[in-house]
Amino acid sequence: MLRTPLLRLATTFRGQISPARLRSALANANKILEAELQSIKGAGTWKNERIITSKQGPHITVQGSREDTLNFCANNYLGLSSHPEVIAAGIAALRDYGAGLSSVRFICGTQDLHKNLEQKIAEFHQRDDAILYASCFDANAGIFEVLLTPEDAILSDELNHASIIDGIRLCKANKYRYRHLDLTDLESKLKEAQKHRLRLIVTDGVFSMDGDIAPLKEICDLAEKYNALVFIDECHATGFMGPTGRGTDELLGVMDRVAIINSTLGKALGGAAGGYTVGPQALIDLLRQRSRPYLFSNTLPPPVVGCATKALELLMASAEIAQSMAAKTKRFRSEMQAAGFKIGGADHPICPVMLGDARLASLMADDMLKKGIYVIGFSYPVVPKGKARIRVQISAAHSNEDIDRCVDSFREVGRKHGVVS
Repeated sequence: MLRTPLLRLATTFRGQISPARLRSALANANKILEAELQSIKGAGTWKNERIITSKQGPHITVQGSREDTLNFCANNYLGLSSHPEVIAAGIAALRDYGAGLSSVRFICGTQDLHKNLEQKIAEFHQRDDAILYASCFDANAGIFEVLLTPEDAILSDELNHASIIDGIRLCKANKYRYRHLDLTDLESKLKEAQKHRLRLIVTDGVFSMDGDIAPLKEICDLAEKYNALVFIDECHATGFMGPTGRGTDELLGVMDRVAIINSTLGKALGGAAGGYTVGPQALIDLLRQRSRPYLFSNTLPPPVVGCATKALELLMASAEIAQSMAAKTKRFRSEMQAAGFKIGGADHPICPVMLGDARLASLMADDMLKKGIYVIGFSYPVVPKGKARIRVQISAAHSNEDIDRCVDSFREVGRKHGVVS
């Protein structure tokens, strides 16, 4: 798999280094890489990428599978990835603004449609301003090293998303990690951090693997007690959590107490790409000056911006789509629990079917696909060892019949593998 490209690389450096020596070094690297790949396969955690031959939606077609497959593992929470108005807006932006800017924002890569979307995001979240990134991973990579110095402290939930963890690694602040959702441990760490200039509490609003929700009211109480700021990542909440889909801060009544929000355009808001930070004006202004993923990455393509803008407009015009999620989520969770499955989290469209064994999760997901249900087994390193699961995600675009068909298939496959009786 890696042998041909590596050996081809050897010819590139001919004349600069001994070909035999380079081939030897590359062969040694190839041996190490192949051994690592085999260990992944041996552990049952190899991740095959299935090929979808249709647009995203509740019904898709998958290469090598039956014609009509129900998709239950996309982050397409509101079903807007294939909404006709969203698609039309993307086409219009492509026609009027082109495929891309061929540049970064501060050189010649900002158009009025980018500024318009940032304004709408700020309005949606009821914050001062917003800044766009190529992804929320970039937004998380770009904020902490700008905001925090060695004089400051960052307090992070131990199960925060990988992008938050990587972003924290890049900053020079004093780092405190508190146990997952453990307010007692957080308070203990806050007491330790009082010697620092700024204190920033960092948490996912909704944790993507289990669908559990951070206790934001209590976190904000502690932040105010110990003079700290609160940051939340809302990738799995923006658009559908809370009465009008503003997110977990709206759901839990703390919109005026959370200082900074990072989120994505690549899930509920159109599903293409893009992320953002929204918060105080001074912070957004500083990120435009110093955030490395913003300064050194090409501007978000106009068609993506057009799609996301229309998705946000639809959501701001009516909360009906977002509100339809609750009943469908409850239907799936209650039927699966009645069938004997253990479902993680609570009251969130992320519905992890907990299985424990990585190989079992993978085999069951394959059997589900044979029945026309697209789900994926999650295992280490995406989740901790021994916590493998099939993460089911409900979309507003699913019908009750779609949900019932998914549950019936789980019952059959679960009985086959001895998970339920």
